[in-house]
Amino acid sequence: MFRPIRTVFFWAHLAGGVAAGLIILVMAASGILISFERQITEAANGFALTAPADGKKLGPAEMLAALQAKEPGAAPSGLTVFADPAQPTAFQFGKEKTVFVNPYTGEVLGEGARKTRAFFQFVTGVHRWLALKGDAQKTGQSITSAAAVVFFFLILSGLVIWIPKRWTRRGVKVIALFQGKLKGRARDWNWHNVAGIWFALPLLVISGTGLIIAYPWATALLFKAAGEAPPPPKGPPPAKPKGPAPAIDTAGWNGGLGAAAAVNARWESIQFQFPQGKDLVFNIAESHRGRPDLKQTVTVALPGGEVKKVENFEALGKGRQWRLWARWIHTGEAGGSVGQGIAALSAMAVLLLVWTGLALSWRRFCGRKAA
Repeated sequence: MFRPIRTVFFWAHLAGGVAAGLIILVMAASGILISFERQITEAANGFALTAPADGKKLGPAEMLAALQAKEPGAAPSGLTVFADPAQPTAFQFGKEKTVFVNPYTGEVLGEGARKTRAFFQFVTGVHRWLALKGDAQKTGQSITSAAAVVFFFLILSGLVIWIPKRWTRRGVKVIALFQGKLKGRARDWNWHNVAGIWFALPLLVISGTGLIIAYPWATALLFKAAGEAPPPPKGPPPAKPKGPAPAIDTAGWNGGLGAAAAVNARWESIQFQFPQGKDLVFNIAESHRGRPDLKQTVTVALPGGEVKKVENFEALGKGRQWRLWARWIHTGEAGGSVGQGIAALSAMAVLLLVWTGLALSWRRFCGRKAA
């Protein structure tokens, strides 16, 4: 009974691997490169400021004025301040660039590791939509999303194929442990089985969360599992207004930032976008970006600086919470450096799986049969 089922899974596994192998290889290689993007970028920036004796920092209004004095007409879209006294304030200009300012003196420090950030933006584009541009970007995203579905199936079908024909110590050992002195097909078969069984669980998690990110139907299933209605589909982003950017009104910024910081004494970073309306909305994080449960949103009224609303992670519905976790579980950042390391090792295992899988297929159909 099990043998015909196993045969069907084997041929479906082989066909899926051959069809999507190269795309999966590209996604795995790019995934390895971006595994530690945050730490690499921060180290490449190379900033290590020395705080003055009083430790007093300029307000965001003064820092923006210092930036515009150095770069007339500069119209950033947001800024991030850090509790770490050695870190500068970061002004974001959309996704195009970031400019750093010394929060103690107002000195404009430049763009930091601009080439490093540009490199990771390119690699992320490769991972998501094969680095295609314009209208072709949707096509690239459709290809990578389809490859993610195939890969999810490959892991599940691989587990079925992996089940030993005989549950003996030797039978399990040859497919669960690397065997030395093997060559050719036997080596590839052994490596393929070992990498697949040891990394099946993290790869199922990574590919499963990738499906949630890629497909609205997967997100809808997640919300339904949480007992909530799926969110409505997002519309296209608003078009950027033409002409020169309007002047940025910084009235109440300094008091607003102080009020937001007072809400959570454990904050590590505070970010807000501008220009805004009558309120300022601050995004506060107690830890690195991969921990959505340690973030909150604080709304402050202008110009008085009164706190109007505090939204914590716990106040969100389960569906929204799970969706936020899925984003950071996919990259491993939800588990800090350990999680990122597991994600990187899993991506390396995918390289081995694709290589040995394609090699086994080649030998089956094109190579000479072993004696």
